[in-house]
Amino acid sequence: MPVRVQQQDFDCGAEIAALRGTDGRVGAVASFIGTVRDASEGADVATLTLEHYPGMTEKALDAICAEATSRWDVLDILVIHRFGELKPTDQIVLVAVSSAHRGEAFAACQYIMDYLKTEAPFWKKEATPQGDRWIEAKSSDDEAAARWRSR
Repeated sequence: MPVRVQQQDFDCGAEIAALRGTDGRVGAVASFIGTVRDASEGADVATLTLEHYPGMTEKALDAICAEATSRWDVLDILVIHRFGELKPTDQIVLVAVSSAHRGEAFAACQYIMDYLKTEAPFWKKEATPQGDRWIEAKSSDDEAAARWRSR
């Protein structure tokens, strides 16, 4: 279950191919790629800066992946999350899950993203023409994560 928090960009195709490898048990790979939008809450976004606590962030991501592995029959999980200053269209995050069956891979991938948005210690600041602003947690992210608690 590789988890990487890094400044540099990543090659989604190469990362997913490496996750899949030559494992004949893999029947499905589900993935999510998050990117920087050029607008947020009605304002143009010039850059998005992500900050985190090294060590703590990786530990939180490991715990999220471990929980997903305990809930679904997955073969492997990859999470790559970037930090630093990013521009619109830049990749932020890749979550990829391999499994024998698509349902397990889809569910685990969605679970990881829902919890990554609410539990991983990242802080986001947008630079807009009106000035810089820190992004607050959204209630929709909390609601998405909460639905997994009843399962």
